[in-house]
Amino acid sequence: MRSTVFDRTFYLGTSLIKSVLNLINGTSMRIGQYEIKNRIFLAPMAGITDQPFRRLCSQLGAGLTFSEMMSTNPDVWHTEKSKLRLSHHQEIGINAVQIAGSDPTEMAMAAKVNVEYGAEIIDINMGCPAKKVNKKMAGSALLREPELVSRILDAVVNAVDVPVTLKIRTGWDPENRNCLEIAKIAEQAGISALTIHGRTRRCLFEGEAEYDSIKAVKQAVSIPIIANGDITTAEKAQQVLAYTQADAVMIGRGSYGRPWLFEEIGDFLEHGQINELPLEQKCQLMLKHIEDLHQFYGEEKGYRIARKHVGWYSENLSPNSNFRRTFNALETTKDQLKVLEDFVKSIR
Repeated sequence: MRSTVFDRTFYLGTSLIKSVLNLINGTSMRIGQYEIKNRIFLAPMAGITDQPFRRLCSQLGAGLTFSEMMSTNPDVWHTEKSKLRLSHHQEIGINAVQIAGSDPTEMAMAAKVNVEYGAEIIDINMGCPAKKVNKKMAGSALLREPELVSRILDAVVNAVDVPVTLKIRTGWDPENRNCLEIAKIAEQAGISALTIHGRTRRCLFEGEAEYDSIKAVKQAVSIPIIANGDITTAEKAQQVLAYTQADAVMIGRGSYGRPWLFEEIGDFLEHGQINELPLEQKCQLMLKHIEDLHQFYGEEKGYRIARKHVGWYSENLSPNSNFRRTFNALETTKDQLKVLEDFVKSIR
């Protein structure tokens, strides 16, 4: 039913779309004291949004990117893994760091520490559906405890002088959708922007995103709302913005192996058409990304991290290829780059 309402509303005519897009393109979006260059964001994703990927997506049109999720456990703050996750580059722009935990005092301290390390925006994770996170009463598990949500948000907002944002799902399960309640708590606490992934925790990544829920929240609160979920094309981004009236869209899985999606969405929102990158340019972006991963992580880790990204790239650039299996058998960065160059030549 939700998708039917969405489609019917969107296709009423071009006048609604044009009026919404005029608003979108004609007004700048702010998060706290920061003016964001556009309204197309990269979602925080564990194991994905490291410094090389955030840098690439920023270069290709992402207006704001978020780091991988940082634990509030002080025992891991100074580990090599955490240092890599916190690594920033000036080309990325605003340094937005996501934290996850369940204790208000620990969350506040983690926010302070990350600001000392250079975070300019703190994002609180209350949307992660992973069991290992939820077992610690963190991520989307917090949606079952609105009172605790309130205490966490108050503690973090009062602990730092930078904007604090929040990412949630629509609820714990379809029988307990409470995104509207959480949004009002967030507004009261002084949260600067709210991202909503249009699914409950139980839904994980199955089924269709609930744009009706995002639209209802946008109508009920005054803080900026960022729509997330199933936005995999430029056309879909436009539709979601038009239907939900959200202030921005956030791209997650749609960016896997397609970092140029941000540029496509920007072109479509501004000009109504997509200037698709030539295959040669996409291939060069892939090669540069893998080189950057190798350099960032070093020989020991670099070739392992590169595998998943090359798998996604190859699926997009040459869908029927068996290249992924060949690539995953390689165990040096030098071999990976040589085979990648041969792959690029074969699909030109």
